[in-house]
Amino acid sequence: MEKEKLLKIIEAAKLYYLLDYNQNDIARELGVSRPTVSRFLQIAKQEGIVDIRIMDPTEDVENLSAQLEQKFGLKKAIVTHIPQYEESVIKTYLGEKAASFLNEVVDHDDIIGVTWGTTLYHVALELKQKPCKNVKVVQLKGGVSHSETNTYANEILYLFGKAFNSAPHHLPLPAIVDHVVVKQAMEADRHIKKILEMGKQSNIAVYTIGPIKSESLLFQLGYFTEEDLQVIYSKAVGDICSRFFDKDGKVCNENLDARTLGIELEELKKKKYSILVAGGAHKIDGIYGALKGKYTNVLVTDQFTAKFLLDK
Repeated sequence: MEKEKLLKIIEAAKLYYLLDYNQNDIARELGVSRPTVSRFLQIAKQEGIVDIRIMDPTEDVENLSAQLEQKFGLKKAIVTHIPQYEESVIKTYLGEKAASFLNEVVDHDDIIGVTWGTTLYHVALELKQKPCKNVKVVQLKGGVSHSETNTYANEILYLFGKAFNSAPHHLPLPAIVDHVVVKQAMEADRHIKKILEMGKQSNIAVYTIGPIKSESLLFQLGYFTEEDLQVIYSKAVGDICSRFFDKDGKVCNENLDARTLGIELEELKKKKYSILVAGGAHKIDGIYGALKGKYTNVLVTDQFTAKFLLDK
């Protein structure tokens, strides 16, 4: 099959099955006739480009949740059905579930600590307004980038603040600096110190796992030296708040950890709700390491990831 035709078939399949375009819209988008779109979709199924599976909504996610709670000693596990084990789909569904849980538990005088990234952005997008008094929203780790990559830090803080009637507190720093003395100087500033202390005092923390892969958001921000990367790739299974840990949940690069700005992993164990929102094949080892490290007491994930975690 010629490459140009194959690309159009793939594009038609994405528009139809992932973005819910109808065949007339796809025809206009691709500049072809509607019958051609119909043929493209048929070929996509025949060639295995599209694999249609029926997800049984009666599958017992409550049972999966209970097993996760028991195995990892969680306060709560929330498992949601996803129709496809695909990153953007997973984040959309997990964002909805996490936002719903936050709407249940956030109350007057709470302090909500949030991180940044695409998963947290999906959570923020799904938040509904809740009339609470004196809620504070604070950024748990630095998010200033050395590149043009968007961390969604500002958007996330704005949406969380809007949902809970709060003016959010930004941490206007990079996540990681080159030298410990630079970090110490930044932390000595009284305004920065106040925000970091608020993060420690937060009783609700919401975060995700960063997978260990070069295309992951944190790896695009220009923070790491070659030496840092060698240690990360050899030992780490994931990061929370830009702090890298191994398969047992132990910090795996003390030097890098000492140069990281924001909440420490041990602080997450003290939260009333330490909420990890994560799913997907690239994050399984990281989620497992975080659960072994006891950093989280609430897990929001999908049914596929839940089964992998229970089988490990």
